[in-house]
Amino acid sequence: MVGMAVATSTLTVALEAGDRLAREFSTLGANLVVTPKSDTLPLEIGGVDYRPVDEGSYLKEADLGKLKMIFWRNNILGFTPFLDVPAFANGKSETLIGTWYQHDVPVGDGTTFRTGLKDTQSGWKIQGRWFADGAEEAVVGVSLAASDPTDFAVGKTIDVAKTANSLSPQPLTITGVVTTGEAEDNAILVPLAVAQGFAGRPGEYRQLLVSALTKPADALAMRDPATMTGAEYDKWYCSPYISSISYQIETVIPGTSVRAIRKVAETEGRVLSRISSLLWIVTIAALIAAGLAVAATSATTVLERRAEIGIMKAIGATNFVVTGIFLTEQLLLAIVGGSIGFAFGLIIARELGASVFGSPAPPRFVVLPVVLGIAATVAIAGSLIPLRRAAHFRPAPILRGE
Repeated sequence: MVGMAVATSTLTVALEAGDRLAREFSTLGANLVVTPKSDTLPLEIGGVDYRPVDEGSYLKEADLGKLKMIFWRNNILGFTPFLDVPAFANGKSETLIGTWYQHDVPVGDGTTFRTGLKDTQSGWKIQGRWFADGAEEAVVGVSLAASDPTDFAVGKTIDVAKTANSLSPQPLTITGVVTTGEAEDNAILVPLAVAQGFAGRPGEYRQLLVSALTKPADALAMRDPATMTGAEYDKWYCSPYISSISYQIETVIPGTSVRAIRKVAETEGRVLSRISSLLWIVTIAALIAAGLAVAATSATTVLERRAEIGIMKAIGATNFVVTGIFLTEQLLLAIVGGSIGFAFGLIIARELGASVFGSPAPPRFVVLPVVLGIAATVAIAGSLIPLRRAAHFRPAPILRGE
């Protein structure tokens, strides 16, 4: 019962850990970056693309709804397009970054999907509030705001233009100051439509960040799909590897190159692998302890019931019959103990999930047959040596009390 309670709790938490931790890691930022395949001058540092903003081609905003139509569409937690535009703010050369904070994207099945920085960059800190999509508003990076606290304060209006001497600049109201720890700290973030207007690229963007729920990479995930057999390809395609999701994105949005952001993907995979290993170690240790306890109890039972064994053999019972009787008893105890242990394990898993992840782990009744199967295996394995000894008992010495 104790062994199965531990096994149930660890298996339940293990089933939840992947999704829970992946969602926690989503606060670190997106784990995929999508750029035009025809881009030149590739420059990648730490998995982040630093190509010049005026190089290469552009991607169509109208295609973004296709991301929610791929096989792993439910694993796409969010995506955010970016368009960098050189501009002048209050006569000074600055960089405008057009993006979404919250935007409704039409999907091919007639539904809409709301996404943006709130989903892919939830770790960014904002003082004030984010701009409204489509409004003439802006958010200033913390470093840029510190360089000129008078002109870039929350509530101020800045004049943004394509050239320093433009006669018709566009006024933008600053609604907040953002801290990202990245290049955005020295830029002005605006609604994507505003940046598209300055760039003369309506309905287009340069880069897309995608936050996807993935599983840690294994040997299959690292292989080239072109070298796989049909069965291997089906298994790879139907597993939420970061490589298979990237492949599906490149399929639905042609002309794109999808790469993993290593600082997020590698950290997520490493931590998930270690958590999984720890849970397996705890489970195996509990099962070994349960097996030893069963072996000790079974040995004691066999010794206490030597007289019964002697009588059964004296009246003609074979070793197979004697072993079968004791194994049946052990299996019945395994079913009862495993069922009670499963109930206690769900309670432990609920408390463990609440303390580790902040919310209780829901019961996974699919674990019940697995736990009962493990309980039966442990009971049989723990009883084999004592029952082998019982099979060699000779009835005459036992009945004489020797």
